[in-house]
Amino acid sequence: MPQIIFLPHEDLCPDGKVIDVDPGVTVCDAALANGIEIEHACEKSCACTTCHVLIREGFGSLEESDELEDDMLDKAWGLEPESRLSCQASVGDKDLVVEIPRYTINQVSERH
Repeated sequence: MPQIIFLPHEDLCPDGKVIDVDPGVTVCDAALANGIEIEHACEKSCACTTCHVLIREGFGSLEESDELEDDMLDKAWGLEPESRLSCQASVGDKDLVVEIPRYTINQVSERH
């Protein structure tokens, strides 16, 4: 069973977190199910960038992003080559190391 290692984030998981996850689960769903309240203002429909994450290790094990995700990512704050929308990035068979950026383009937290 692969693991997602979330690096420390000042607000969402100050100590970081390591979670076991089944392949096929999105990074966003895994985070939410384990108490990491990652933003997802569009309710995980690939219509915003609030769930933007950086895949620091294991990026190659993810399915490639599609054109819609790529178009949305172009609007994300702090875009890097390892950027993905966590609502679209499904875990494969390898461990992931994930960094949640400090900022999003969202003006107000949607706290779900």
